[in-house]
Amino acid sequence: MLTKALLVRLEALPGKEEQLANFLIGARSVVMEEPGTIAWFAIRLGPSTFGVYDVFPDDAARDAHLAGGVGQALGPNTGVLFSEPQVERIDILADKMPA
Repeated sequence: MLTKALLVRLEALPGKEEQLANFLIGARSVVMEEPGTIAWFAIRLGPSTFGVYDVFPDDAARDAHLAGGVGQALGPNTGVLFSEPQVERIDILADKMPA
């Protein structure tokens, strides 16, 4: 069962919306190399609001993801593509995933 998740909200800086969208699309290839990231979704919530939702089996996998390539790429892009990210650590109570 999945027990941990992250919800990261990103607000694009003015005029950087498409660059942020492309950054998130490109991040998929990095996440594909993370065995502990069970599911990962880059999402657009509005014209300039984006996010990432991902799920993990445990704290160790979530921490490894945050320390990995995409997590580390957030820092240098803060203030360049988006304002300060809002990162929420989530505990999953129940799930339905494909077998």
